[in-house]
Amino acid sequence: MDWARILAYITGTVDQELLLRNEYLAAENRILKARLKTPLRLTDAERMTLAEIAHRLGRKALEDVANAAKPDNIMGWYRRLVARKFDGSKSRCYPGRPRINEEIEEWVVRMAKENSDWGYDRIVGAMVNLGYRLSDQTVGNILQRHGISPAPERNRTTTWTDFIHAHMSVLAGTDFFSVEVLTLRGLVAYYVLFFIRLESRRVEVAGITRHPNEAWMKQIARNVTMDEWGILEGCRYLIHDRDTKFTDSFRTIVKSSHVDPLKLPARSPNLNAYAERWVKSVKEEALSKLILFGEASLRCVLSEYLVHFIGSVTIKAKATYCYFQLPRKQRIVLTDQLAVKNAWVGC
Repeated sequence: MDWARILAYITGTVDQELLLRNEYLAAENRILKARLKTPLRLTDAERMTLAEIAHRLGRKALEDVANAAKPDNIMGWYRRLVARKFDGSKSRCYPGRPRINEEIEEWVVRMAKENSDWGYDRIVGAMVNLGYRLSDQTVGNILQRHGISPAPERNRTTTWTDFIHAHMSVLAGTDFFSVEVLTLRGLVAYYVLFFIRLESRRVEVAGITRHPNEAWMKQIARNVTMDEWGILEGCRYLIHDRDTKFTDSFRTIVKSSHVDPLKLPARSPNLNAYAERWVKSVKEEALSKLILFGEASLRCVLSEYLVHFIGSVTIKAKATYCYFQLPRKQRIVLTDQLAVKNAWVGC
C-alpha cells in the first residue's frame, strides 16, 4: 500500500474525530448557556484567555462556537489586551501646577468655617501670617472643592452647630449619678448632684446625700445661684432631665435668679451629652477602680478627680485675629489643644 494513502487516511480519521469533538462541545455549551438564568459574568483573566484563542481561531469560525459572549465582544477584549500592552499612562508625568498641600487646605477650610464673614482676601492675609502665600483664586478653588460658599452667602446662613457654639457661654447642665459606698451597714447608695458649664467644661459637685429630698434640693438651688461665686452666675439656661428630684420648688428658685431651667424630653440623654460624658469619665477613671468606705472617702475621691479633670480638660481658644505680618521669630507657637502651630496672632 502507498504510504501517502495511509498517511492521508490517518489524518482524515483524526480530523473527523476532532470535528466531532468540537461539535459535541459546542452543542453542550449551547445547552448549558440556555439553562443559565442570569448572564455569565467573566473575570478579566477569563476574558483575556478567550480573546487570545479567538484571535487565532478567526472571526468566521468563532461565530459557530462562541457561546459565552458575542464574537464582537470577544474581539473587543482582544483589542483591549493589545492596547494594555502599550499603555504607559500609569508612569506618565502630567504637566501643570502641583496640588495644594493637604495641611494648607485644612487651614483654609477651617478658617472659612470658623469665621463666616471672612472673604478670600482676609483668609489670604491670615495664611501669610502663618508663612503660606496663596492667591485669592486658590483660596476660592479650595473652598469650592469642599462645598463652602463665598463669604456673603456664608454670613447669611447659620448651622445648628454654629448657633449652639455661639450660645455655649450661657448654657449649663446638671444631673445626678449614684455611687455604692461600703459602710458598717453594708452597701449604701449616695446620690451626687453636679453642675457643668458647657463652654469651659468647669464642673462643680453641688452636693452628696443619701436622701435628695425637696428641702435639700432647695438649698442646692440657693447655693448655685448665689451672686459672685455660684456656678450658675452668668448663665441663662440650665439643662436637666425629667428626674423627679428636680422639683418645682428647685426650678422656681433657679428661675428667680434669671436662669431658665429647661426640662429635656423623655429618654433623650444625648441632649445633655456633656453632663452624661462627665459621669462616664468619673466612673470609668476613678470610681470603678476604688472600693469606697464611707461618705468621706467618696468626697475625697471626687475632689481629687475634679482637680485632675480641670487640669486636663481641653479648652477651645476663641479670639479675634489681626492680619499683619510679624517676623518669623515673633510668631506664637501654640499647642494643638489651644489652636494651631505657627498661629496667626490674636488681638
